[in-house]
Amino acid sequence: MTALWLADPLAIAADDAGGGVVVQAGRIVELVPAGGRPGIEALRFDASGHVIIPGLINTHHHFYQTLTRAFPAAIDRELFGWLRALYPVWARITPAALDTAVQVAMAELLLSGCTTTTDHHYLFPAALGEAIDITAHAAARLGIRAVLTRGSMNLSHKDGGLPPDGVVQDADTILADCERVVARFHDPAPGAMMQIALAPCSPFSVTTQLMRDTAALAAARGLRLHTHLAETADEQAWCLATHGLRPLDYLEECGWLHDGTWLAHGIHFDDGEIARLARAGVCVTHCPCSNQILGSGTCRVCEMEAAGMRVGLGVDGSASNDGSNMMQELRAAMLVQRARSGVTRVGHMDALRWATQGSAACIGRPELGAIRPGMAADLALFRLDELRFAGAGDPLAALVLCGAHRADRVRVNGRWVVEDGAIPGLDLAALIARQNAHAAALAG
Repeated sequence: MTALWLADPLAIAADDAGGGVVVQAGRIVELVPAGGRPGIEALRFDASGHVIIPGLINTHHHFYQTLTRAFPAAIDRELFGWLRALYPVWARITPAALDTAVQVAMAELLLSGCTTTTDHHYLFPAALGEAIDITAHAAARLGIRAVLTRGSMNLSHKDGGLPPDGVVQDADTILADCERVVARFHDPAPGAMMQIALAPCSPFSVTTQLMRDTAALAAARGLRLHTHLAETADEQAWCLATHGLRPLDYLEECGWLHDGTWLAHGIHFDDGEIARLARAGVCVTHCPCSNQILGSGTCRVCEMEAAGMRVGLGVDGSASNDGSNMMQELRAAMLVQRARSGVTRVGHMDALRWATQGSAACIGRPELGAIRPGMAADLALFRLDELRFAGAGDPLAALVLCGAHRADRVRVNGRWVVEDGAIPGLDLAALIARQNAHAAALAG
């Protein structure tokens, strides 16, 4: 394939690459120093008006929840009350509504400079038995790299859990479908566009036996594990009352405390637990907007990194500022962590690192998240000609400090998936109209 030189960028998040970056066949093949030219023949793309960063990696989301943004019955509630208000609504989601919601979430992510996303789909009412299939097909159409986590809930309210009966499945059905979607969609190779991880939802919605069986299945198939943990004080109280254990102790008892696991939120870990997580190689996804919207608390990111943990970023579901914008999440992460730990410990490049290299570690993808030869050529290009950037000095800092929202171009696996601020082939107005109609039907 012909090489492409993204030439002479306004700024680039890579050392000794002032002259740009050369990509070929979905890989970065050369960094060009300022004033230099590529060592191989390449088509030239003028990037002089762009800031180039590694494609952002979203490591926690619930795509279906875009159907219930700013849902009146769920506004200004803490997590358990928020879930109780929304479970009955989500139980009525149709396959057509899910397909639309998935496209909305992915489109918003792509337009914000995200090139790889996860989705934690754990909601399986009778109509949504093939939810993972719907999501996988949409990702292929839009060209976003995806790690889809086959979530699960089998502990309903009548059995002592939080969700109602209509949104859970029995363990045999769950494990069989995990095997099915792994066989159909999981590509273990480096550079894969589609992978599967296994993701029981939370301690209060899944039985201990299913947690253990899922861990065994993941080990047998070489898959990563994901779940919510230590998100709220209510969850901690539930674990103590139900199991006599703190959430992390319960996770270890279930066989999850190892380097194939990444956790969403991780707010309520104490110093000793952070040290244990670091020794085990467990990663955490920080979801700052969701944590602030729900008032759940704040992940101790600086303490985790000081202990040797890897931390990524995720936009979460409709609780995440009711949006799917990774640049917005990156800025929120910097602000909330700087408020916790001080200006000398948290800067804009830390937030960018969490959203790229940290997130790549969460999902076990070392070929993603940096602009270096041999890495995947997943790149986001931003222009600084909007009003919000007028007068900005440092271009890379401006993306975070001035609040970039929309990428001008995004490249994934050798293909432009965003061009001139739009997704080729996607009728955005029609997608918005479909989403509004489905959301209105659910609200009714």
